Amino acid sequence: MSQKTIFRKPLLSVALERANVTSVEVREIAFEAGQETGRHLHPCPVVGHIVEGTAIIQVEGRDPQHLETGAAFYEPAGRVIARFDNASSTKPMKFVAYYLLNGEQELIQMLPAR
Repeated sequence: MSQKTIFRKPLLSVALERANVTSVEVREIAFEAGQETGRHLHPCPVVGHIVEGTAIIQVEGRDPQHLETGAAFYEPAGRVIARFDNASSTKPMKFVAYYLLNGEQELIQMLPAR
């Protein structure tokens, strides 16, 4: 039996700033059509990928990014996320987020709108 080649497609490469990771929480998060997160931050780094639909992510001070199904993303610890929204007003969006925790930490802190 011949062994088939396994192809590993790079999706994301991120240098973590001074991160000490002791555990990982993995969450599947589903948005309804047009649903928005609102301004928030994470006390820990978050990496993830879009499972279904299209998202818009914007780290405050940077340009928004459109993420199609299969795209990977990174939300740096302690940085304000201006938006992480479902880009479609008619279709749902689903993503998987990996929270890289250092001890006991909250996963998300919601912030007031500007």
